[in-house]
Amino acid sequence: MTVPFNRLPPNQRAPFFYAEFDNSMANSATTVQRTLLIGQMLATATATPGIPQKVSSDSLVAGICGNGSMLHNMMTVYLTNDPAADIWILPLSDGASGIVPASGKLQVLTAATATGVLSIYIAGMRVQLTVVSTDDKGAVATAIAAAINGQSTLPVIADVDSKSSDTVNLTAKNKGWHGNSIDIRLNYQGAAGGEDTPQGMTFKITPMAGGTGSPDLKAALGNLQDRAFDFIVNPYTDTTSLNVMKEFLSDSSGRWSYAQQLYGHSFGALTGTYGSLSTVGESRNNQHETLLGINGSPTPAYLWAAALTGAIALSLRNDPGRPTQTLTISGVLAPPLEDRFTLTERNNLLYSGISTYTVADDGSVQVEKTITTYQKNKYGDADDSYLNIETIFLLMFVTRFLRAQITSKFGRMKLANDGTRFAPGAPIVTPNVIRAELIAQYRTLEYNGYVQDAAAFAKTLLVERNSSNTKRIDVLWTGTLIDQLEIFALLNQWRRAQTAA
Repeated sequence: MTVPFNRLPPNQRAPFFYAEFDNSMANSATTVQRTLLIGQMLATATATPGIPQKVSSDSLVAGICGNGSMLHNMMTVYLTNDPAADIWILPLSDGASGIVPASGKLQVLTAATATGVLSIYIAGMRVQLTVVSTDDKGAVATAIAAAINGQSTLPVIADVDSKSSDTVNLTAKNKGWHGNSIDIRLNYQGAAGGEDTPQGMTFKITPMAGGTGSPDLKAALGNLQDRAFDFIVNPYTDTTSLNVMKEFLSDSSGRWSYAQQLYGHSFGALTGTYGSLSTVGESRNNQHETLLGINGSPTPAYLWAAALTGAIALSLRNDPGRPTQTLTISGVLAPPLEDRFTLTERNNLLYSGISTYTVADDGSVQVEKTITTYQKNKYGDADDSYLNIETIFLLMFVTRFLRAQITSKFGRMKLANDGTRFAPGAPIVTPNVIRAELIAQYRTLEYNGYVQDAAAFAKTLLVERNSSNTKRIDVLWTGTLIDQLEIFALLNQWRRAQTAA
């Protein structure tokens, strides 16, 4: 037997005991699955625009990106769902001068006739203040503006209108069209939840609107270089931004290409009606992109994107094959009952590339099904091969596992034809040796619940030397990924009791 020493020289004469270490058979490590939050910071922030930075708390993000900034609130809601992640942020400035912040108004139409507590929800965050019957409309407006500005985590700033003292102007802290999804409403919990407008008081709410534009993603994404990020929260769902991310993750020249092998998946959320969400979803076709459809929620879409990603990331890191259904999405407020999609609508959205959620009786939000927007092959025919998010993360896991095993064990081997006679332990491999190793690793993957049908894999696996380059091994890996239990169909064919004869 030839012992494959790497460093110990064969001409060593000085006695006695020498040892070297070889870790090629001991690698059991898994890749660190990082989360990347992309978003804007305030103009007064100290973080460097476009430069990724590792963060550990929402207070840290608030300190470097600004209280109430997009990134600050995204970090807060993400940590609510996934407190154990390796999280990085990619801070962006508001961008060119053409990008405009969204704005809205809250007008006090009539003053209260009795003392009470006012509950205002902005971006799903509650602001409460007490009003008394002696307060006129201007005094109430001034108090509302002060209460809003006193809550630094809110994504807006408030001021009393200079021409109408009963009106509070609200302006998004960050510029861009995303601010249009910042919701303004009263008494989300309703009277049953202890929230009711003080007697006699009425309001007129002008929804946030007028926000336009979004930062350019391309240069900032380039600064990620070769650091891998499996969970990418992209708050920008305009076509241009989605296409930049699509190119960034593409199979041909992006992170899923053979040249990069960094992988990763983009998660976003859209606010809209059933019809508008269907239209957007059917216009997309990207296996590396997930879009969640929401309607009527007080929580902005960009925070839903962070919350959804956090909710499923913990599960996918633990087991990429386990379905994400019923996972709780914390940190977001469910839409009122009348704005929730029906089962038929949700099922149809799932055929239009839009992921769905459900709402429990207690108001908690749960994942229903997380899918990609991939729907058609290159010929325009229906294709569900990349439908499930679990498929994407299983492919990442299995490929990285195989790469780690192969690079550890065969990284410095000589290559010979099958049938070559060589001493046991020599640093030589043949196609059959590699084939046996792949079969053994497949059985390990099967035992751990990532793939299935090892017998069929062993029959169809192809390992051969390249006919043009004798230093290259070509492998046709024919594995079958594990499935998810998603549908339990029961025909309840009950019987009536029979009368005894």
